[in-house]
Amino acid sequence: MNTEKNTTISSASTIVDDIKTIINNGRAAAYSAVNSVMISTYWNIGRRIVEEEQHGNQRAEYGKELIKMLAKELTYEYGSGYSERYLAYFRKFYITVPDLKILQTCLQNLKWSHILMALRVDDETARRWYLETASREMWTVRTLDRNISTQYYERYFQQPALPSQSDEQGISANELIKSPIVAEFLGLKQDVHYSESDLESAIIEHIQEFIMEIGRGFAFVKRQQLIRTDAQDYFIDLVFYNVVLKCYVLVDLKVGKITHQDVGQMDMYVRMYDELKRTEGDNPTIGIVLCSETDADIARYSILKGNEQIFATKYKLYLPTEEQLRNEIEKQKEIFMLQHKTNNE
Repeated sequence: MNTEKNTTISSASTIVDDIKTIINNGRAAAYSAVNSVMISTYWNIGRRIVEEEQHGNQRAEYGKELIKMLAKELTYEYGSGYSERYLAYFRKFYITVPDLKILQTCLQNLKWSHILMALRVDDETARRWYLETASREMWTVRTLDRNISTQYYERYFQQPALPSQSDEQGISANELIKSPIVAEFLGLKQDVHYSESDLESAIIEHIQEFIMEIGRGFAFVKRQQLIRTDAQDYFIDLVFYNVVLKCYVLVDLKVGKITHQDVGQMDMYVRMYDELKRTEGDNPTIGIVLCSETDADIARYSILKGNEQIFATKYKLYLPTEEQLRNEIEKQKEIFMLQHKTNNE
């Protein structure tokens, strides 16, 4: 009797779970459909506004009056979601993505909140890049907000691509490695003493955020990886694999300013890794010295000069202001150019 009762309860529990799953899936599908229709509606409103503007003799003035008139009519009938401000966003949305096919294929994972967040970016190319990347990489709205705030695009494309090590699309290593890296999520204070071990532990604790921050295509391999030679054992702080470049990426952590010794040590690590760990199909190993301060002289006069396998990347443990970050990006760009400037220039 008890067996039959338990079987009945178990069966009831299963059907409850199944129905809950059906309901949740249905709600998710309905929400996705509503979101898709809403985005399509806003895009079409923007398209219609732009088309009408193109018939005006004085476009700028005509456009302002047009949006003002539309806002008055639409707000009266449909509410505050069609104010002048939002109609201007719809217009900007269409101008950013004027191709319906791209909207349907490249931005399919986005919510309107994503799009609204990206529309605050002034540069149209950057705005489009944020939208497409957020969709492809499945960024949350919060992640997109942080990446815009930390000028992810500007750091991602801060220097010209090198003709060396690249994937089939011609993407080179320097396009995937940002400098500076903004690592406020590590929770370490800029003005408080911390060791390289503390920095390493903080990165491991926040490895997902760190991988997203350092650049595209990184997968974590190992911490303190042993490299053994006939003479000595060596330990590499962090090892990653970049699936875009198809190569290992070694990271050496430094809490102070980069030195010639740091660069020389990384050069040795890269050579050893290529000889002892790199396998068939892997591209040459890349080394990153991650330090709290880079140096122009070292970029110009050390092994870094002309070396396309070693990078000096600066990290910041706090979120700078937009102006501070803009200045830092320009500074790191100059250092990068010093490193890769050819001797005959």
